[in-house]
Amino acid sequence: MDWNEYDAALFDLDGVITPTAEVHMRAWSRMFNEFLTARGVDAEYTDADYHRYVDGKPRYDGVRSFLESRGITLPEGTPDDPSDAETIGGLGNRKNDVFLQVLHDEGVQAYPGSLRLVEALTTAGVRRAIVSSSRNAPAVLEAAGITDQFELIVHGGVAAEVGLAGKPAPDTYEYAADQLGVAHQKAVVLEDALSGVEAGAAGDFGLVVGVNRGAGADALRDHGADIVVDDLEELLP
Repeated sequence: MDWNEYDAALFDLDGVITPTAEVHMRAWSRMFNEFLTARGVDAEYTDADYHRYVDGKPRYDGVRSFLESRGITLPEGTPDDPSDAETIGGLGNRKNDVFLQVLHDEGVQAYPGSLRLVEALTTAGVRRAIVSSSRNAPAVLEAAGITDQFELIVHGGVAAEVGLAGKPAPDTYEYAADQLGVAHQKAVVLEDALSGVEAGAAGDFGLVVGVNRGAGADALRDHGADIVVDDLEELLP
């Protein structure tokens, strides 16, 4: 890969830079399965549901998408709902409580190959941004000690404040490129989620890289990835 062709790298966070996708997966599984059990629903939530309905999407969109797959309708509520509320907002906040507790208890370390690529791009003068649907992105970056590796962090809270549609819409990636002052065609999107590569493919970006952390190489390509790697170290200049 010739990074001289590009001016910016726009990274998703969970599953691309840090292995926090695994923490998210455990938090979603615990929250949804406790919810389904309490309602007497036999069809449990699985990892396949995570990749199909939740991964990469803004938190409340993920809740809504999964519940629709099970034919369950709840009141929308608001992001300020308490975590015990039987609403879209309440379930999203319930999941977030579990995630933050695991992050606090276990911490997080960035993928070594991802760090090597980020450091190489810094040396090469390629601009770097995090574009994450998670409102917890700043906390994750701080826990990993890598906040200063990125010039810009566009997270779920920023998207809500600015009024940007979440992934699979390309808006957050386009916003990041614009904030860096980089033409979209000169920016690379790096994503592990199907909704994320869809977002990259929906924008006019120079390249969409799928990072296969479990979604499957074929599925990533089918949803819009131009190339697929298992580790970002494969993209070292």
